[in-house]
Amino acid sequence: MIPLTRRAALTLGVAATMALSACSSATNGGSSSSGGGEVVIAGTYPVDSIDPGGPQGGGTGPQMVEQQLFSRLVRTKTDGSVEGDLATSWKSDATAKTWTFTLRKGVKFSDGKELKAADVADSFKRFIDLKGTNAANFPDYTMTAPSDDTVVLTASKPDAAIPRKLAVFFVLPSGVGANDTAFFDKPVGTGPFKLDKFSPNEIVLVPNPQYYGGAPKVTKVTIKKMPELAARLTALRTGEADVVWGIPDDQLPEVQKDSTLNVQIVQSSAVYTMWFNSSTPALKDAAVRRALWEAVDFPTIIKKLYPQTGSLSDSVVSKQTLGYVAQTPVKYDPVAAKAALTAAGFDFGTKLRLQFANAEFQQFNQAVVSDLQKIGVQVDLLQKEQAVFTKDLLALNWDINFQQLSNPMLDAANTVGRLYPCAAKRNGYCNPALDKLISQAAASTDEQERVKLYGEAEKIIWDDAVGMFPMAVKYAYAWNKRLSGFTPDPNGLPDFSKLQVNS
Repeated sequence: MIPLTRRAALTLGVAATMALSACSSATNGGSSSSGGGEVVIAGTYPVDSIDPGGPQGGGTGPQMVEQQLFSRLVRTKTDGSVEGDLATSWKSDATAKTWTFTLRKGVKFSDGKELKAADVADSFKRFIDLKGTNAANFPDYTMTAPSDDTVVLTASKPDAAIPRKLAVFFVLPSGVGANDTAFFDKPVGTGPFKLDKFSPNEIVLVPNPQYYGGAPKVTKVTIKKMPELAARLTALRTGEADVVWGIPDDQLPEVQKDSTLNVQIVQSSAVYTMWFNSSTPALKDAAVRRALWEAVDFPTIIKKLYPQTGSLSDSVVSKQTLGYVAQTPVKYDPVAAKAALTAAGFDFGTKLRLQFANAEFQQFNQAVVSDLQKIGVQVDLLQKEQAVFTKDLLALNWDINFQQLSNPMLDAANTVGRLYPCAAKRNGYCNPALDKLISQAAASTDEQERVKLYGEAEKIIWDDAVGMFPMAVKYAYAWNKRLSGFTPDPNGLPDFSKLQVNS
């Protein structure tokens, strides 16, 4: 999945707002009892695609919609554990290369057709063939359907993280073509909702009466593009919007005073991640990359900008992630940083390109640029539209790349295992010793051993300063007390299927 900035998707990107219509006739249909009602989600980003296999399908915005329309074999819960969705049970062979999933009986698509194992296997093949960002978790993996209620996933190498990895694999009916845009105009799925309307600025969902878990009790969910923070918070205060997440720290005190709102801050799976492009001549030396990290006063920046929703990160991944191991903090020392750069022969005439997407990250990145300039390092700060950012990210058309990397699988296999091997070619860094540790961690069925190995891999990434990993992110949620069934999600992907509007 494209590590789409999670604050870019939440406070940033994901700062999608969830809301109820202000007037009671729209919210409750005039009823004074719970159930029914229309819910409006005011989001920061347009959702350009809801094809989970497409190039944009792994972003936070698209995933927020996809999980309402399509089911998965398994999904992660808010506590980080894995539960079945279309699968009721699963097991691996002794090598962790072959995984067998037993499907839930009686599941139907929204058009009334019964789900078969062939639908799952065909969806997986399409998912792999399209080579989207999430497909990179399954290199040369195949899936077969030996019976109508069983699918078998065969990995090219031992992979103990398969169940968690499948949390980003969505099932479509058989027969959907690689570029079948017509299907996604009126998609058929097994999720709790159906698509009623789709445009870049507004998406309307209605309950799926065929949903195996029971149709949602709300009558409609509308996802509206509302990119301006001021507009989102105004809508929250007036009652036009009843749920917001990704609330910035400077706005939180006012929201917390409102007696009509529930406010909760939850630790997320996201870490601010600033990769260095190690293939750039100026950044090939780990000593240079490390010195640049030392030159930025991240503790002060975080304390100033994110006193409630940020904390200094001590690892490549979040504490909720399986594989998290704390690393030795990098101390802010601009004098030592400049001396190290000089000793390494760094050319202070070089201008580095720092790219990011979404305005919510601008102030943070400006502070980083300011600290680097204090020791004579020149940086061009480049804010790019999401599509351009993603294209340039994959093409390594940058020197420093800022992302809010989230991990909906809550497994280091999705970040450390997917983004840092030599074959990934995601940041210009290649280390055979790191590759070996990642392969060993992926193959181990012993969770304690996996954590140990991932910790050793994270130490290499940290010590070699493949990037800077400054901040662990918390998400601030606020929702109107008229809304029940809402649970803040650590990935910024809340489940809408349990929502109810109360008078």
